[in-house]
Amino acid sequence: MTNLEITLSIILVSSLLLNVGLGIYARAAIVRLLSVADELYDLREMSYSLVNHLQSIYEMETFYGDETLKGLMEHSRSFAEQMDTFDYIFGLVEEDDDTKTEEDETQET
Repeated sequence: MTNLEITLSIILVSSLLLNVGLGIYARAAIVRLLSVADELYDLREMSYSLVNHLQSIYEMETFYGDETLKGLMEHSRSFAEQMDTFDYIFGLVEEDDDTKTEEDETQET
């Protein structure tokens, strides 16, 4: 083997190892991102549930017009609206859930 062949072999092996390492890292990063997106999606759903619950309590005859509840309800609505700024992340989870559902239906038939 000549020096050129040895050098090219070393570069090839190094390139292959680097590409495999980057592939493993990219997959791990995507899994973490989807995990975070899933948790944020759950948090958004919980915030909407809180808003609806506070709305129903505020509309009860006993509490109607209570300023403390009104302020709490407005604050929870503001929080829920702020969660909507993460829609691009929620889209990742919703698309993933749709894909899983389609795969499950295909496997059942």
